Order: sequence, then structure tokens, then C-alpha cells
Amino acid sequence: MNYRTTGLLAFLCITGLLYAQHGTMKPIELSVHEAEKKVDVMVDGKLFTSYIYPDNVKKPVLWPLMSPAGNMLTRSFPMINKEGDRTDHPHHVGVWLNYGDVNGLDFWNNSEAIPPEKRDAYGCIYHQSVDKAEGGQGSALLATSAVWKSPDETELLKEQSSFSFMAMDDVRIIDRTTTLTALLDEVKFTDNKEGMFAIRVARELELPSDKPTDLMDAHGNVTRVEKMDNTLVKGDYRSAEGVTGADVWGTRCRWMELSGEINGEQIALVIIDHPSNVGYPTYWHARGYGLFAANTLGQKVFSGGENELNFSLKKGESVTFRYRLVVAAEDMSDEIINHLADDYAN
Repeated sequence: MNYRTTGLLAFLCITGLLYAQHGTMKPIELSVHEAEKKVDVMVDGKLFTSYIYPDNVKKPVLWPLMSPAGNMLTRSFPMINKEGDRTDHPHHVGVWLNYGDVNGLDFWNNSEAIPPEKRDAYGCIYHQSVDKAEGGQGSALLATSAVWKSPDETELLKEQSSFSFMAMDDVRIIDRTTTLTALLDEVKFTDNKEGMFAIRVARELELPSDKPTDLMDAHGNVTRVEKMDNTLVKGDYRSAEGVTGADVWGTRCRWMELSGEINGEQIALVIIDHPSNVGYPTYWHARGYGLFAANTLGQKVFSGGENELNFSLKKGESVTFRYRLVVAAEDMSDEIINHLADDYAN
């Protein structure tokens, strides 16, 4: 795969679409810190995101994800304690890609919270190497290798991923391309709602809710809150088909936007599915509490049993998944998002 050529072509198309409205290209620098198990992605000298692979997270992730103005868009928990954070689903860390049923193993729900006696049911994705880290004016490329393993260290899948980063004044784009190659005689992705490309967002980007929940207090303790304070919570979903709010869960279309506001900065997060993905267009596993996920492989639950997709690879066979994540300091119009989706598809 010629990562650099692919990234440059995409970048040239995108800048042509966005330049007039979103200003100048920003320099992007990638800094590899092997001892800290991370690669920092700096836009104009400020942190945009980090590719991290610490021992206490069961897959490599992008965390944190920062807005153009420097607001954190990903939930802080469980990486750091922040007052007001929900403390559910400790496996929801940053931006990630994995799946809930691969040869019967749950890669999605794995975390340090799993009791030792139950860990045999969960798989881990282990970072192996940074294969390329190249910055540039307006665009940068990170290529990595990883392996999907069972609890007994059996290797199921080889993973090769590229992250193409693009940056202008108030827009950031991440194109993730992940190729999975089977290392066993057969690797089965059994239809499962837990998948596949996802981000867990900050409290401010959730949909307002009055349901009781557990929140972090100022001292890092978990406290049961019976009535939620939604003063700063302003998130809302909008789909390519015009569906909004919590009703987007289980719908199917090529893109979804989550918009909101943090510290006075208007925010839009857009996930765009790629037509080459198995199961396109994706179903949306998008929840009001902050999970925003595109699941192309899981179809049975979302369709109410009408559709089912059980995908598999024979040894040596590969499959590639592609997703685009757009971060903008505005509520993006359908016209602009459709342009970005069309560009990505081509």
C-alpha cells in the first residue's frame, strides 16, 4: 500500500473543497515517543491527538482528541479523572476500531475491569510497530502494525493501519484505513452489535438526559447522581437521511454528525463510511450517553432481525475497512458533509 500517495491525493481533493471556507493549511508534526508508548500528532505546535498503546488499554487508540481551539472532545475517563465524567463502559477509550465477536472472543468490551476469572472470553489488540510517521504542511501520515490475539496468545489477525491527518484553520480530518489478514485457518466475525469504528465523547457532546447515572466527583470518586445537570450538555445527532437525536440508533446511512458546544466553541464530529467496506452503508451504534460508533458488520440487532451479516476470512485472506472522522469548529452543513463523503468515496 502506498500510504503517502493515497494521503496526498485525498488531501488535494479535500483542500480544494474546503480551502475557500476554512482558511490556510496548518503544519502537522508527528512525534514518536516509544518509551511512553505513544505518537503525538501536533497541529501548528498544539496537540491534536495521540496514538497510544499503554498496557492498561486493550487496543491501540487515539486519545485525547482535541478541537481546533484546544477543547478535549473525547471522554477523559478512564485515562484520567475529570469531575463530571460518566464512569460507565471503561473500554470506551478515545477513538478506536475493534469488534465484539471474532472467533467467539470479545475484543470490544475488554478492559482492566474484566475479572480474572472471565478474561478467557476476551481478546486484545497488541501494537507491534510504528512503520511510518511523516509530517507535512497540511497533511501527515502515520502507519502502524498490530496483532489481534486470544488470551492464550494465539494470533488471529495481523493488522496494518494508516492514519492520514489533514488540518486547516478550523477543520481537522482523520482517514483511517485498516487491513486485517487472517492468521488462522478461519477467522469469523459473527454478527454483533458491538463494533466497529468508534469514539467516546466528552460530557458536553452527549445528548441531554435526566436518567440517574454514576459520575466522577472532584476527588476522583464515583458518585451516584439521581438527577443530571444538563446545563453544559448540548449534543445532538444528525444523519445523512435527516434523522436526529437518539432516533439515529440503529439507522443506516453513509454519514452521521454529532454537533455541540464546549466552552463556547461550536463543535461537529462527523463519521463517514466508505463504500468499499463490507456491509456498507453502516448501521449506527450511536448512543445519547456519548458512544458514537459505525458498525458495518453488525446488522441483526440494528435491523430488528431483518438483516444478518456473518463475515469470515480464510488463512492469508485480507479485508480492509476505511472510515473518515471530521472534526470542525462549526455545525457543518449537509452540502459540505456530502462533498466530503463524495470525495472520500472517490
